[in-house]
Amino acid sequence: MSQSLSSFADLLRAVEHTAVHLELRDTYDMGNETAGFDAWKQGHRLDPSDRASWWRPWLDLVQEVTAKGVLIRRARVISEPPSEYIRYEHSFTFTNVAAGEEVRWLPRGSASDIVLPDHDFWLFDGRLVQFNIFDDAGRWIRTDQTEDSTAATRCATAFEDVWERAIPHEKYSI
Repeated sequence: MSQSLSSFADLLRAVEHTAVHLELRDTYDMGNETAGFDAWKQGHRLDPSDRASWWRPWLDLVQEVTAKGVLIRRARVISEPPSEYIRYEHSFTFTNVAAGEEVRWLPRGSASDIVLPDHDFWLFDGRLVQFNIFDDAGRWIRTDQTEDSTAATRCATAFEDVWERAIPHEKYSI
C-alpha cells in the first residue's frame, strides 16, 4: 500500500470525532514490508518492551490524533484458518493498540449475513469515505473518496455490524 503517509496523515488529523477502518482482505502486497515479513517467517517477533524498534510514523500519528480525543477503531474480517499474512499482521497489532487504536477481528464465517462493501475503507467522522482499491494480488491501486451520505451510511452500518460481533484483539489468538 503506497498512499503517501503525509496525505493520509492530513486526512486523519482533520478528524474531529471518529475514524473507522474496515479491512476485508486475507493478504496484501508486502511492498516495502517484505523484510519485516521475511524476518517474521524466520521467527523474529517485535518486543513489546522495545517501543523504539516499532514502526514510528504510523504510531506517532495515531497517538497524536487519539490524544485530541479522536476514537480510532479498526475491524478485520478474516478467513479461518488465517492466511500467513494475517498471522503476521496479528503478531504486531499490539503496536496499534498501544498507540491508541481499538482493533477487533471477525472470522469471515461469522460475517456471512452482514452486507459488506467490495473494498476496504476508512470512514472519517461518519461522512467522508475513503475506499482502498486493491488488485487480486493485494497490490494497492488507488483510493476513491466520497462524501455521498448514502455511501457513508452504508459503510457505517457495515462497520458497526462487524464491530458488534468482532473479537477484541486482546482476546483473539491465532
